[in-house]
Amino acid sequence: MAADSMEIDDALYSRQRYVLGDTAMQKMAQSHVFLSGIGGLGVEIAKNIILAGVKALTVHDTKQCTKWDLGINFFIHEDDITSQRNRAEATLHRIAELNPYVHVAASTVPLDETTDLSFLKQYQCVILTEVSLLLQKKINDFCHAQQPPIKFISADVYGMCSRLFCDFGDEFEVLDTTGEEPKEIFISNITQSNPGIVTCLENHPHRLETGQFLTFREVNGMSCLNGSTHQITVVSPYSFSIGNTSDMEPYLHGGIAVQVKTPKTFYFERLEKQITNPLCLVADFSKPQAPLQIHVAMLALNHFQENFGRRPNIGCLQDAEEMLKIAMSISETLENKPQVNGDVVKWLSRTAQGFLAPLAAAVGGVASQEVLKAVTGKFSPLQQWLYIDMLDIVTPLEKTGSEEFLPRGDRYDALRACIGDSLCQKLHDLNVFLVGCGAIGCEMLKNFALLGVGTGQDKGLVTITDPDLIEKSNLNRQFLFRPHHIQKPKSYTAAEATLNINPCLKIDSYINKVCPATENTYSDEFYTKQDVIVTALDNVEARRYIDSRCVANLRPLIDSGTMGTKGHTEVIVPHLTESYNSHRDPPEEEIPFCTLKSFPAAIEHTIQWARDKFESSFSHKPSLFNKFWQTYPSAEEVLQRIKSGESLEGCFHVIKTLSRRPRSWTQCVELARVKFEKYFSHKALQLLHSFPLDTRLKDGSLFWQSPKRPPFPVKFEFNDPLHYGFIVSAAKLFATVYCVPFTEKDLSEETLLKIISAVKVPEFRPSNKVVQTDETARKPDHIPVSSEDERNAIFQLEKSIQSSEALENDLQMKPISFEKDDDGNGHVDFITAASNLRAKMYNIEPADRFKTKRIAGKIIPAIATATAAVSGLVALELIKVVGGYPADAYKNCFLNLAIPIMVFTETAEVRRTEIRNGISFTIWDRWTIYGKEDFTLLDFINAVREKYGIEPTMVVQGVKMLYVPVMPGHIKRLKLTMQKLVKPSADKKYVDLTVSFAPETDGEEDLPGPPVRYYFVQEDN
Repeated sequence: MAADSMEIDDALYSRQRYVLGDTAMQKMAQSHVFLSGIGGLGVEIAKNIILAGVKALTVHDTKQCTKWDLGINFFIHEDDITSQRNRAEATLHRIAELNPYVHVAASTVPLDETTDLSFLKQYQCVILTEVSLLLQKKINDFCHAQQPPIKFISADVYGMCSRLFCDFGDEFEVLDTTGEEPKEIFISNITQSNPGIVTCLENHPHRLETGQFLTFREVNGMSCLNGSTHQITVVSPYSFSIGNTSDMEPYLHGGIAVQVKTPKTFYFERLEKQITNPLCLVADFSKPQAPLQIHVAMLALNHFQENFGRRPNIGCLQDAEEMLKIAMSISETLENKPQVNGDVVKWLSRTAQGFLAPLAAAVGGVASQEVLKAVTGKFSPLQQWLYIDMLDIVTPLEKTGSEEFLPRGDRYDALRACIGDSLCQKLHDLNVFLVGCGAIGCEMLKNFALLGVGTGQDKGLVTITDPDLIEKSNLNRQFLFRPHHIQKPKSYTAAEATLNINPCLKIDSYINKVCPATENTYSDEFYTKQDVIVTALDNVEARRYIDSRCVANLRPLIDSGTMGTKGHTEVIVPHLTESYNSHRDPPEEEIPFCTLKSFPAAIEHTIQWARDKFESSFSHKPSLFNKFWQTYPSAEEVLQRIKSGESLEGCFHVIKTLSRRPRSWTQCVELARVKFEKYFSHKALQLLHSFPLDTRLKDGSLFWQSPKRPPFPVKFEFNDPLHYGFIVSAAKLFATVYCVPFTEKDLSEETLLKIISAVKVPEFRPSNKVVQTDETARKPDHIPVSSEDERNAIFQLEKSIQSSEALENDLQMKPISFEKDDDGNGHVDFITAASNLRAKMYNIEPADRFKTKRIAGKIIPAIATATAAVSGLVALELIKVVGGYPADAYKNCFLNLAIPIMVFTETAEVRRTEIRNGISFTIWDRWTIYGKEDFTLLDFINAVREKYGIEPTMVVQGVKMLYVPVMPGHIKRLKLTMQKLVKPSADKKYVDLTVSFAPETDGEEDLPGPPVRYYFVQEDN
């Protein structure tokens, strides 16, 4: 992002622009930030804010690199230690590489009680890590006193506890507290009353909150509401009140209420005052007292350091007792006099010398988002403390001897001080399968490298896969990749970059998709070799598939995902928790076919229509055309066959395309101009012919009322940039699919004006075609071809053959695949122009290219801060899975860094399904039957009954019904062998079947059973 022009590099920042918006991006690109302490937490914050794109960052540190740093700072290498480099200088060029638009400088001068702080005036935000509490207070006072105040953030990770504090000055104004799109609500009624009650359309809840503001437009009848703004009170999910409407004209129909974003002022206190009366964000509602308890414990640790000049020694009971005394006395000085939690103090004392890198990743993600809020004024800032503890990890280690936690002089000493050597070894020996090497995947690999996952001498391996190549837009958050990696495979590149962090890591990388087609590679045998599977995916379908494979092979799975500033993590442990497939999100609402085709009401509808037109004209039709001519290689053969009465699938549309095929640039422009008339003029005229403006429904109400909007034809104007843009982009795409060359001169205004002026645009002729108005109706699969159409096809094909326009080259087209991130290909330009012309036709507010690209490309907004936070939380759960922790130790998390909220919840306990007579099962149970070569279906049913005490009445293999008694011929199958019924491949030793059982009373549904793994022959024990 160049600071002088403030132009945003969309190829790099596109996913983040959808999170922050351009105003915030530009403010960020003018901001100078100071960060002290480039240890494990500092480097996380530096990474995230450099990727985000601040103007300048100064990293300050006075410490030398040590062996210890290799396990906490992913940008410090072995040679930095041997060369005794300063940490800031060692990491400088590596963090600067992350974003060429950010100026990064290093500072190594001492920062202490005697330092003149006036140098901080050049910065808009100051972040402190690894700084004493006394110095934090001094710097905070200085920052708070400036005009305008310098935004102050301090963050620390000690052992199993972390702390984050924000002070953005006495008053801090935020223009957009949530970053959510303003809601638009279609109105069905407004009462004439005090207060007036506004009701939304049926089945469309408003999802508003009391106190929000709305403005109105397009209200018929009560028209004085249009343009006015009202504060609302929620009455029900479908209605809200807006104040006195009793003196207004009666409401007739229509109207849209649009949410208005209002600025909000946040008030902050200095660190000194907040220490005695802290305002904390509660992350775990099962432990509402935890933030205050950690607050006291961490203050006690700070005082211990001031008193003794060191942190408590590992496993030293005397130091723990001393810290507990300090905590008791500190508690008395706080306003609420919170109860001291002895366990928190003890564990903080025991682990204070250690450092959990994944905890730093989680806190660093949150802290980085606060930095971005500080310099942009976008989103709600943290008020004012966030505490996260990992007591869940350390509590089960109660009986572990203190020698387990002592340093061994290697890169894992910081981790060992927190979790002990045995758990470190288990991490080293771990076999883990990471699916996806995108943003979360890159962060996870960094966490694996710092934890030493897959580094064991005899055991341990990290397997990764991702079919994608690196794009420029990935570089904004997939921090293992650099510009010279663009168009290289993500998995291979990520593996190489991870080895730079920890050369001892053993890593296998693949470029396969994980799906049914690759089950030869990712077989049951492969899954059973894995200790845990970690997904870093961007779609639900892939998650569901991998979850089913994990359940079938009894493997733990940790899933996570982000969308903008929101993120989630979910832990799935065999026999303890439900699986991902146990819960289903509601399906995405599809836009009804009739809405897309004839009755759009919102810009999303016109964008989807334009995207469908792109797919149909430039991808689907050309593909069908090619497929047809690959099946029937010559036009003469096709003509002969249809003349003899043969029906060839798709031939009518193919012949129509062939006969109308443009063969020059002029014809491509003419085709684009005719399409303009058809889409944006004739379509409107036809609808108004079918439904004139005064059309009424059976109940007497107007046909054209909200949400239906009457269309009005658009008259082509060459000088209108929107009209001109449609012609150019459509003509270029037609030229591409029809293999017509064109030059720069062809694209000149002069050439285009000359061609368009000569075009004979067909006149509108109304038809009697029925317009679909039923919202439940789906798009028809194929439209029947009339006998007249068939006769016409014969005539057209004969004509093409006679004029030598059905030769080999004429029977080929070049289908286009939609690519949203290539600005030079014209794909998004066509969709933007087509969508906005349709919006103009229906009087819908248009969308700019940026918004159109997001909706048409189904782009998921993304930012590095949320990705880092989520991956850190996943790695913390990984430690628990490796340690074989009990069910109540695991936590799922939902976070939204914009608001900000972070909610930890216990995992859902696995449900047990009762069959009958005390027989029950869970999703993790699997019954096993061993057969032999002549084993029949009846033998199988009897074997299940004998072994498990209940007789199956139905047997299913995947989607194939093997045995359903009521189906014709199925009783005869009982005598068939299982080999004949299942037809396994030669190498297949077993098959997974689903069985059901007869209900206890007739008329009820069959009772489901667990999966049954049937082995074709007895396995050798």
